[in-house]
Amino acid sequence: MIEGGVWKLGRDIDTDLIIAGRYCNISDPAELAKYVLEDLDPNFVKTFKPGDVIVADNNFGCGSSREVAPLTLKAAGVAAVVAPTFARIFYRNCINIGLPIFEILDVAKDFEKGQRISIDPGTGKVTNITTGVTFQAAPFPAFMQKIMDAGGLVAYAGEQLGGT
Repeated sequence: MIEGGVWKLGRDIDTDLIIAGRYCNISDPAELAKYVLEDLDPNFVKTFKPGDVIVADNNFGCGSSREVAPLTLKAAGVAAVVAPTFARIFYRNCINIGLPIFEILDVAKDFEKGQRISIDPGTGKVTNITTGVTFQAAPFPAFMQKIMDAGGLVAYAGEQLGGT
């Protein structure tokens, strides 16, 4: 179960806003996390709490296909991202690293920054704890759910190959 505070973002949040290109030469995820969403909200890193959830409007993760964007969100402690639509490359990059994402039409209008959210990753049930409104996320295809359950593609491959 995922439960945390809500960070509401708008539509078309591109990968350049998630992590600016000037930081893409950094390879340490913990170091990258210090700059997550810096150009959108310079105070995000100072006020965000690990375990919080981003609720955004359409087309989250658009722009360049930099794999470092979802990695940076995960390293910063973002527990999940909920949005009506995701850019497809960003969507798959999230699956590959095990960052939970949930697609729900028109979800952004029902959340405000600071509200509380709970998500059951197994069922896709998303609840605005503050208002009591519940939503149902679109399910992952079965093979993607197995990757998410394993914590990402590398972990899944390790399981399939009999490793640790």
